[in-house]
Amino acid sequence: MIAMNAEELDAFLGEQRTCRLATTGPDGPHVAPVWFVWDGQALWVYSLTRSQRWANVSRDPRVAVVVDDGHHYHELHGAEIEGQALVVGPVPRTGDEDAPELTEPERRMAAKYFDVPEMTHDGRHAWLRITPLKLVSWDFRKLATLPERPPR
Repeated sequence: MIAMNAEELDAFLGEQRTCRLATTGPDGPHVAPVWFVWDGQALWVYSLTRSQRWANVSRDPRVAVVVDDGHHYHELHGAEIEGQALVVGPVPRTGDEDAPELTEPERRMAAKYFDVPEMTHDGRHAWLRITPLKLVSWDFRKLATLPERPPR
């Protein structure tokens, strides 16, 4: 009853700027905040290739992501995604390679975070695409619109 519908979820994931990406390393879980873009089907992360998250995903592609917002309990809304991270395109991405599958995520990332039409590449990052196998959302702001339960 408090889940976001598809339109609400797309809008939410499109406007949020930071997610927490959880990976599994040899010593257990690792969680890091990262920037992302959502294309309506998958979450795209432009990750440092010399990072704990990249090393973990290389060994075990299973990941979990949380994107949330709100300060007070009745304002909380968010989404949790479980899936697998797939490397897409060259590693590392220098921008010299032809990678048409990255055109849209790079356009979205450049516009969302840098307000420019094209990505600038530093040769230290590469793309991960996370396609949800499970996606759960919540919007506690909807609680105010639910009918009251009768007392027990």
